[in-house]
Amino acid sequence: MVFHSEYEPVPALSVPIHDAVLGGAAAFGDAPALVDGAGGLTLTYAQVDAFHRRVAAGLAEAGVRKGDVLALHSPNTVLFPVAFYAATRAGAAVTTVHPLATPEEFAKQLRDSAARWIVTVSPLLPAARAAAELAGGVEEIFVCDTAEDGTRSLQAFLASAAPEPEIAVDPAEDVAALPYSSGTTGTPKGVMLTHASIATNLAQLEPFIPMGPGDRILAVLPFFHIYGLTALMNAPLRKGATVVVLPRFELDTFLGAIQRHRINGLYVAPPIVLALAKHPAVADYDLSSLEYIVSAAAPLDAALAEACSQRLGLPPVRQAYGMTELSPGTHVTPLSVEHPPPGTVGKLLPSTEMRILSLDDPAKDAAPGEEGEIAIRGPQVMKGYLGRPDATAAMIDADGWVHTGDVGRVDADGWLYVVDRVKELIKYKGFQVAPAELEALLLTHEGVADAAVIGVTDADGTEVPKAFVVRQPAAPGLTAEEVMAHVAARVAPYKKVRAVEFVDAVPRAASGKILRRELRES
Repeated sequence: MVFHSEYEPVPALSVPIHDAVLGGAAAFGDAPALVDGAGGLTLTYAQVDAFHRRVAAGLAEAGVRKGDVLALHSPNTVLFPVAFYAATRAGAAVTTVHPLATPEEFAKQLRDSAARWIVTVSPLLPAARAAAELAGGVEEIFVCDTAEDGTRSLQAFLASAAPEPEIAVDPAEDVAALPYSSGTTGTPKGVMLTHASIATNLAQLEPFIPMGPGDRILAVLPFFHIYGLTALMNAPLRKGATVVVLPRFELDTFLGAIQRHRINGLYVAPPIVLALAKHPAVADYDLSSLEYIVSAAAPLDAALAEACSQRLGLPPVRQAYGMTELSPGTHVTPLSVEHPPPGTVGKLLPSTEMRILSLDDPAKDAAPGEEGEIAIRGPQVMKGYLGRPDATAAMIDADGWVHTGDVGRVDADGWLYVVDRVKELIKYKGFQVAPAELEALLLTHEGVADAAVIGVTDADGTEVPKAFVVRQPAAPGLTAEEVMAHVAARVAPYKKVRAVEFVDAVPRAASGKILRRELRES
């Protein structure tokens, strides 16, 4: 069956993303838009609007044209949004690059996206230059901050007298953002998100988590990831909220920023929820300004969410669901629902449809209440993978359904629960074992600080669950036998963890997702 949103449909927002976000900036005027959470710099809405227009003029004068791709290679800074909106106003698509990418990784993205321009920051300039040399075809590298060695700074463009570019944008066809994602499998691919798909997704999200002047949002998840780009940059700036920007997650800096700037809304990934629930340093800070927490980008265990909300005295931690290919949101747990069911990732956004496909026969729908692969259709669907029509066709079927690769189920009230990834399910003697379920259970052990589970092949050729465990500092003597016994006492026999390896850290992407591939290769 096809599930439909219970919310009123929203019309497609067919405007350029810079206008969708900053079109109301004049109304917010001198209100703070962006605050450097580690320093003192604040940009007002009037400044962000004026600055991005001047930088767009400077980029156009430098040669940026409609259809170009500009690589934005930077940690979170107050100038990241200025650079992003300036580039789109100049007609370019922005491919966001992980600031810790090696020159070789960066060069691969430059080549694949055919990027002709790079915007970076001075500390990352050597890596950007090396990548540009490896890739070829880069016209110029700019920095957001202080220029050096003849490299031009975007800040110099603020004094530009060049005319503001007037670019005819077709929001439904023209690509605004080109983040890279592996999709359900394979190597990273350029995800073509149009101006309309991103802007419409912002409109779809508004009924669930209202924002406005006076709200203070902490941007610690990276802007280069679609979650950060949407939830921490586009959405709050569209509604007049204040975004306090941090370049990376460091617990004391993060907690200090909440206390100092009186943050009321947090958008985080599960590892941060884990820290808020368990880390002793949390008790040293005044977090009383917080009103809500939303977690996304990876599965969040219901017990961990409850532990976090109880410790902080907050309403239940909300979850959201989506993927890069969906601009990214499809489900959110509304703030207006006081007691959402534990573990749900929310309800369908307006104008969004969903099917749950049978795991045994993907051509059929799963039975009501049964687990199956989540498929999504709506105006937030990507245009496709850049230069990869076969991969696009494998991801989006002929009827427009995006096959997410995630396993989920829907209850009688329309709440979605995500069980795991199709490709990450462990098949133990024909039984399906969800790594996320075992990871959540492992985290309930007081001696476990973090954990990840993958399937490995034992001596008999059987795929079995193996846990990678980070010990709590207070539990240096925790043994593999204790870990396995903890799980075995709480699950069916086929779900037992059958091997344990202790590690210093669980490898994760910037979004919080566990990098299981790295664990398999270790």
